[in-house]
Amino acid sequence: MEYGRLGKYQPGKNRPDTPLRPRDYSIHSSSGSTTNSSSKIKLLLIFAFTLIVASAVSVGLVMRLRTKPHGGGEGGSQSIIHPRPTEAMSRVCGRTRYQNLCMKSLLDFPGSLSASDKDMIHISVNMTLQRVGKALYTSAGISNVQMNTRVRSAYEDCLELLEDSVDQLSRSLFSVAPSVGVGGKNGQQRVGSTQDVMTWLSAALTNQDTCTEGLSEVENGYVKKQMEEKLKDLSQLVSNCLAIYAAASDGDDFNGVPIQHRRRRLMSFPKWLGRKERRLLQSPVAAIQADIVVSKDGNGTCKTIMEAIKKAPEYSSRRIIIYVKAGRYEENNLKVGRKKTNLMFIGDGKGKTVITGGISVVANNVTTFHTASFAATGAGFIARDMTFENYAGPAKHQAVALRVGADHAVVYRCNIIGYQDTLYVHSQRQFFRECDIYGTVDFIFGNAAVVFQNCSMYARKPMPLQKITITAQNRKDPNQNTGISIHACRLLAQPDLEASKASFQTYLGRPWKLFSRTVYMLSYMGDHIHPRGWLEWNATFALDTLYYGEYMNYGPGGAIGQRVNWPGYRVITTTVEASRFTVAQFIYGSSWLPSTGVAFLAGLSE
Repeated sequence: MEYGRLGKYQPGKNRPDTPLRPRDYSIHSSSGSTTNSSSKIKLLLIFAFTLIVASAVSVGLVMRLRTKPHGGGEGGSQSIIHPRPTEAMSRVCGRTRYQNLCMKSLLDFPGSLSASDKDMIHISVNMTLQRVGKALYTSAGISNVQMNTRVRSAYEDCLELLEDSVDQLSRSLFSVAPSVGVGGKNGQQRVGSTQDVMTWLSAALTNQDTCTEGLSEVENGYVKKQMEEKLKDLSQLVSNCLAIYAAASDGDDFNGVPIQHRRRRLMSFPKWLGRKERRLLQSPVAAIQADIVVSKDGNGTCKTIMEAIKKAPEYSSRRIIIYVKAGRYEENNLKVGRKKTNLMFIGDGKGKTVITGGISVVANNVTTFHTASFAATGAGFIARDMTFENYAGPAKHQAVALRVGADHAVVYRCNIIGYQDTLYVHSQRQFFRECDIYGTVDFIFGNAAVVFQNCSMYARKPMPLQKITITAQNRKDPNQNTGISIHACRLLAQPDLEASKASFQTYLGRPWKLFSRTVYMLSYMGDHIHPRGWLEWNATFALDTLYYGEYMNYGPGGAIGQRVNWPGYRVITTTVEASRFTVAQFIYGSSWLPSTGVAFLAGLSE
């Protein structure tokens, strides 16, 4: 069976390597799901409505202070029926991918006709935040509609992703706002740097993409129609925000990646982490004072991880340590939500503390996003010395072991085990160190800005006729500061594949989205890697817009003589270009990793 011949299959990713299957579209009662989530829906409604009002008040205050009224003369007023775009609008919209939408949306926003180029950044984010907040508010209002399992899964994904986007856009708004506080006071404090705003806007765009893709594969019906109407233009609006902000930011953006020129050096502890976190990541378990202890035998604070997550405070500014004792924990769909910040999970070691599950797209009729055995979106998430597993097996297709959408996330000395779609690096900035990752098809995928360092990627034996692909990166927009960087790692074959590797082809990656970006640097590649290196997604799709790079890799699979000749593929030959995908420059790890305590290499080498 050839790739690309079966068309669409699964919400979120078209998988030409997996067969189409019959779907159960019988209607299930939604009462149980709705009852359990009714309080959350009410909170979402309040949250979204408050955001809409707050955003509207914000623009009113700012524009009242920064603009003058447009009148027709003394004491008179002039009604402008068809306002014309200003020069500032034309300039900023000319930088976007959706220029007509940009013009229309800015013209409709109060104060835009007198706004400067710089003001347009604030206006575009503010306007988009209002639209996303309204989408969340109105989407939550249809929660009581009956939905089958697949539709309910896609719908709930969208609510979660919209809520996350509201938070990311809110942070961006406060970071790009003019230096005018309430009441006209100067020096309004910003909450994020240029790199932060790029990350948050990139993540908000990824969220919209994930939501709409999940809906795209459910049957046509009331819920799908309603959601598509509520989500209309949101992805394009966020893309325009990102383009306007990226164009206004200083420095060489390297095709959407802001660059910092730093001296290459080896740091014992990468700046997002404080002294306490450094000690925590290096100290033996016995020396750590945990806030919460999980033990299946009852000799702890909690018997389940779910209970421990509930006990953890919301929006914690200090590190909350959850020690999970050795054992096998199967608690379907464990999730560290957005409000659970700075949680650190410590286990007794790989293969000893095991978080597992078996949810899959095929067996459970849910979206890939919904299959994760463990998911984390709370900023500052750290996991150490444990195993994340999805045992669904290759025949069940998409089945995620670990999904991470948390900013400043660290996964250290962990096993991540599955088959297809093992590790979902969904969004924001992430760092993996000394981890072992096992899988078959697209087993590292997503749209985070992520660096893997000193990790081992183990290809497993897939189903007959399948090809193995290590990565499937889904950067959708050229301004997103995202991609997968695999640095000083090892690409190896599991014994089951080793015995039959002549029957299966293994590739470094394939382009899930138009601007897919993946690099391998200074890594060992076993002889199971196909000489061509990379695999097409579907014919010529993305071959001239992707960025796939290799820098000084070695081993029998590292030879570049027979690699693909796509326009977007390159053999990196300079340290300047390669350094742009290091911890220091790609995820700005030198500013946040040290506080976590995990050792890391900031540059290419010592």
